[in-house]
Amino acid sequence: MTAAESPEDDDALFVLTAAMLTPGQFPGVLGDDYPAACAELGLEPLADGYGLVFGQDGGGARWTVATTDTATVACALAAWDCGLEYDLAPDENSLAASLPGWPLPVAVAVPGIPAPHDPTDEEGGRAPLSPPDTSVWGPPQRRLGADEIAVRWFEWRDQLDVPAEATQEAAKETAAGTDTDTEAGTGTDAGTAVGTETEAEPQDAAGVPADPPSISHTGIRRVLESAEEYVRNPPPPGRVRAAYGAVRADGPGWSLVGRTDDIAFVLLDDAPGEVLPVGRGAALPPLLEALSKLAAAPS
Repeated sequence: MTAAESPEDDDALFVLTAAMLTPGQFPGVLGDDYPAACAELGLEPLADGYGLVFGQDGGGARWTVATTDTATVACALAAWDCGLEYDLAPDENSLAASLPGWPLPVAVAVPGIPAPHDPTDEEGGRAPLSPPDTSVWGPPQRRLGADEIAVRWFEWRDQLDVPAEATQEAAKETAAGTDTDTEAGTGTDAGTAVGTETEAEPQDAAGVPADPPSISHTGIRRVLESAEEYVRNPPPPGRVRAAYGAVRADGPGWSLVGRTDDIAFVLLDDAPGEVLPVGRGAALPPLLEALSKLAAAPS
C-alpha cells in the first residue's frame, strides 16, 4: 500500500503519522524491549529495525504498515517535528507487513473518507491492533505512562513538591557520609506530589550503612537493583535506551525514567496509576550515568 492521492482509491494508504521500531527507539507500549515489541507485531527483530506507518485506506479502515525503509520514516518524523510537510510513501519493496488496526492512539483522520474503523477479520487476517485501555492498569499502561513522562519530563518534574535545591542538598549530605533518599508516590492525575519521605541512612562507626533507608514503596529498591544488574549484564536490546534527553529502562513489572542531572521516576505494575519519584542520594547519579552509557552503546 502507498500514499493515495484520491479518496476513491480504496487500496491505497492515506498516511496519518508514523513511529520508529528500532533497538534504540520504539513505542514502549509494545513491550519492555525491542524483541518483545517486534513479537507483539509478529515481526522479526531486524538489527536495523522498522518504520511503522499509521494510516487509513480509501474505505476508512485503520492499517499499520511496517517498512524496512527506516531512513525515510525517520526523515518524515524529523520534518513533521519541525512543522514541515513530508509526503511519506514507503517503497512497496520495503514493506514487511500490513497489520490491521493501530497499536497507538491516532488523533487525526483523513477528510473525505469514512470514519476510522478496524478492517474486518477477512480483510485483516488477524485480530486488529488497538491502543491500550487506559481505564485499567497493567504493563502496557505502565509503559505508556513512562513514554509520556519521557516526552513531558519538565511538566512532571514541576509537579513534585521537591525543589531542585532539595536534591542538591541530598548530594551534599551524601558526600558528608549520609545517604538521603527522597521518594514519593503521586497519582498520575495529581497536580502535586504527596507522601514525600526524606530519611538519613544510619551508619556504624566505620561509616558503613547499618540498615537500608526507609522508602515510600518497597518495589523501588527492586527496580534500582534490577537496573544495576543491567549495568553488569546488558539486557536485551531496547531494555535501556535514550528518550528525549532522558534515560529509559524497563523490566518485568517496572519502568524507570531519569535524567543524569536530576532525579528519576519509577512506575510499577503493582502500584496502579502512581508515579514514584526517586531522589538523587548517592547511588542514583552514577546509576543513571551508567545506564546512559549503556543506552548509547551499539546493540
